[in-house]
Amino acid sequence: MKKFCFVVAATCLTAISFGQRLTQVTLTNSPGSDIISYMTDDNVIINLSLDGKVIEWGIEYAAGRYNNYPGKLDKYMGRTDYYGEADNVDFRGKVKYLGRTSFTYYSSYENELLKGKLKSIGSTIIDYYNNFEDEALRGKIRNAGATTFTYYSSFDNEAFRGRFKTIGGSSFTYYTSFDDKAYKGKIKSIGSHNFSYYSSFDKQEYRGAIKGFQTQYVINGIKFLLRN
Repeated sequence: MKKFCFVVAATCLTAISFGQRLTQVTLTNSPGSDIISYMTDDNVIINLSLDGKVIEWGIEYAAGRYNNYPGKLDKYMGRTDYYGEADNVDFRGKVKYLGRTSFTYYSSYENELLKGKLKSIGSTIIDYYNNFEDEALRGKIRNAGATTFTYYSSFDNEAFRGRFKTIGGSSFTYYTSFDDKAYKGKIKSIGSHNFSYYSSFDKQEYRGAIKGFQTQYVINGIKFLLRN
C-alpha cells in the first residue's frame, strides 16, 4: 500500500513539474503584435496575443525534420474540444481542451475589460493589467503562472511604448524614434544580448536586417524569435 501511495505521489509531482511552460516569445516590429507561446505537457504550443487571445496552436513544425522553419506549427491531431452554445456567451466557440489541458476564460460579470480573455491554461493562471493602469499596459498580460510581464508606458519613447520591458528576469531595450529609420523601434537588447542592424545607408536589400542574420535565440531558457 505504501509503495502504491508513493507511485501516485510521484506521478502527481511529475504532472505538476511538466505542466505548461513559457517556451517562446516572438518579437515583431509592430507594437502589440508580439506573441507569447506556451507549451503543454502534450507538447502542444499555444500562441497568445499580448491581450490574452488564443491565436493558434499546433505542434512544432521542425521537430524531426531536416528543414527548420522557426515558429511554424503543424496541425495538432489530438483531442480538441470547444465551449458550446450552452456555455457562457463570453466563452462560446473558444477552445476548451487540447489533449489533457483545459482552458478557461474571464466572463463579463468578473471584469468587463477582461471578458473573453484567457484565464488559465491548465494550472497556469493568467491575469492582466486593469482599466486603471497606464493606457499602454491596460488589458495586457501581467502574469502567466510564475512569469511576470512588464511593458514600457505611454510616457516612454513612441518607438517602444507598450512593448516588453521585462519578462521574468530578462530586460528589453529598443532603438528609439531618434535612431536610424531602418532600425528604429527594433529590439536593441535582451538581458546581456545585444542586437545590431544594417542601416539606411547600407545596400537596400540589407537595410533593417539584423547583422549576422540569426533570428532565433535562447535566453534564460526561453526561445526568442525576431521578425522583421
